[in-house]
Amino acid sequence: MKWIRTVRALRAALDPLRSRGIGFVPTMGALHRGHTALFDLARRECGVVVASIFVNPKQFNDPSDLAAYPRTEAEDGELAAAHGVDVLFVPPPDEVYPSGFATQVTVGGVALGYEGAFRPGHFDGVATVCVKLFGMVQPARAYFGQKDAQQVAVIRQVVRDLNLPLDIRVGPTVRDDDGLALSSRNVRLSADERRRALAIPRALAAGLRAFREGRDPAAAAREVLAAAGLEFEYADVADFAGEPTLVVAVRAGATRLIDNVPLRDPQAAGLQV
Repeated sequence: MKWIRTVRALRAALDPLRSRGIGFVPTMGALHRGHTALFDLARRECGVVVASIFVNPKQFNDPSDLAAYPRTEAEDGELAAAHGVDVLFVPPPDEVYPSGFATQVTVGGVALGYEGAFRPGHFDGVATVCVKLFGMVQPARAYFGQKDAQQVAVIRQVVRDLNLPLDIRVGPTVRDDDGLALSSRNVRLSADERRRALAIPRALAAGLRAFREGRDPAAAAREVLAAAGLEFEYADVADFAGEPTLVVAVRAGATRLIDNVPLRDPQAAGLQV
């Protein structure tokens, strides 16, 4: 696996390989099995696999959240190599946002509610860095996880609206044995917070059962979260491009966790119900 830190070196490495089909997995590091599942999917579908690690400051509206985000570059490199990544792009901030950078992608539509409402500017930052990374890597396909369902919808909207020449592929949510969705933020949970956070997959399962029975999925999910004493910012059924998706955002102590289940395709959420 080749480590690359500059756009010039990245293009020099990738230009001779484009005919093989480049699959790209953008990440912010602190890799786990959710990321490696995307590497594996890209490896099966593409001739060349590129991953990036970049903790994007423009998608954090809370400076303390940015400062606390885990950074494990050496371990991440080992995981990426073990899962068939050919090129690992790890640019410093000034390579992505050089002096004088003054352009931003502003997104509406599916970006306006839920995460967009509770994290102002978040999806503008996500869209901006993804458009930049897509331009740097020029992949045929880019890979994202279902756990960030609204982000997936936003990226698909950006690719459609800006006529970007790539396909967006989505891998199912990967969960621990106890049902909690894998997240780089999980390492910040205390044992008690993690135990209480297990109400999140239970709430999604309750919402899915309610949907199948003709009841209100969001009300069923809220009941489970409230019974567990969890503070939740939202638990609602979102419409992402015609796909009804039960979405939740919860605080377990100081750690904010999100999760979801597409109500017509629960296997995408990795739920066993």
